[in-house]
Amino acid sequence: MSADPFADRRERFVRPLLIAFLTVCAVDLLGVLTGTGLAHLLAKPLLMPLLAGYAAARRGPRPLIAALLCGWVGDTFLLADNDTAFLIGMGGFAAGHVCYLRLFGRARGALLPGILYAAVLAAFLALIWGGLPAGLRIPLAGYSLLLTAMAYRSGVLGRYAAAGGALFLLSDGLIATGIAGLPQLPAPDFWVMLTYVAAQLLLTVGALAPGTRWPGVNPWAYRGRGISI
Repeated sequence: MSADPFADRRERFVRPLLIAFLTVCAVDLLGVLTGTGLAHLLAKPLLMPLLAGYAAARRGPRPLIAALLCGWVGDTFLLADNDTAFLIGMGGFAAGHVCYLRLFGRARGALLPGILYAAVLAAFLALIWGGLPAGLRIPLAGYSLLLTAMAYRSGVLGRYAAAGGALFLLSDGLIATGIAGLPQLPAPDFWVMLTYVAAQLLLTVGALAPGTRWPGVNPWAYRGRGISI
């Protein structure tokens, strides 16, 4: 018998929640690609709660679930087209990155990726700085530093999480280049959303992979819950 009386109940929701998340992803991406604003408006706020529900059903760590729900805050506020909502949404994502960093703990990452990420951050800020509105420069610089740290540290959970961190950096980089008025890819919103949902999914898959240790999580907190640490 499972030590967790709710384990079996949660497990029955794993597949339906993942299917629901992937379905809503498809609806949202199709809506963005075709310019169907209503589809995007309805689908986007559902993405992270569904993925967080999937992570909870898989008995994932609390910092992962918190990071995904912070992403929901960011997703919801970024639907509004004004500077205040943008800053609140960015704050939601920043809180999510802090949760991810808490999950990654203090385990040391490889030196070379750290150097590469630092170089990318410096070059990117130099590229967009002149085109940013003055009021957004400092907040975006601080957010970019936090995001880059998260992307670099994600490698401690393996290649899937590392790819998710890199894609998160790319997704937000595409947004920032749009704000700075730099040339964009065709259908830029589609690429932003595609890289974003892929990033969150890969970070989740990396965190939930069998045998994965969460350096920033106390293993005793999950003892007896059917979680292998």
